[in-house]
Amino acid sequence: MTATLNPVPFWFLRHGETDWNAEGRSQGHTDIPLNTVGLAQARRAAMAMVDQGIVTIVASPLTRALKTAEIVAEALELPVATDPGLMEVAFGEEEGKPMGDWYDDWIAGTYTPAGAETFRTLHDRAVGAINRATTLPGPVLVVAHGALFRALRLALGHQPNVRTPNALPILCTPPASGRVWEVTPAALPHLPA
Repeated sequence: MTATLNPVPFWFLRHGETDWNAEGRSQGHTDIPLNTVGLAQARRAAMAMVDQGIVTIVASPLTRALKTAEIVAEALELPVATDPGLMEVAFGEEEGKPMGDWYDDWIAGTYTPAGAETFRTLHDRAVGAINRATTLPGPVLVVAHGALFRALRLALGHQPNVRTPNALPILCTPPASGRVWEVTPAALPHLPA
């Protein structure tokens, strides 16, 4: 993979839970809304971001990410910009199906579902979108998707095939030397019962 990230720290937030997340189904470009749990997760993430100094929020235009971003933005009194480059990977024929064991092959470039994006295409698109976001006033919060963060994990110098929890803010900090970024999850507050 040749695309590299701007050496600028940024926050990443995967959207809150959807019914398809709860069912273990691949969503891709299918525009599934947040469920009740996902809305609560987004509110908790917003509470965690209140004192982080966020200046700019950029989100995927898919409903689940955009709604998560809007909930955080309301708490931070900020607008939300969208970037189609932050959309989830197109999973093609795998959309709506149970998540399979083909991710390693997809990441390695030896298998791509029919009608889906290659991992390399996703990687380069994700890096381009983050680079556009980090040219904006910072700190920047990017709200997007799980498979997209797998591609970003590779760009950050980490093992890519790791599932990212829903609505967990993650601070991504460039290295002082080398190529491995620091990836630090935020502490999430407890939600009132």
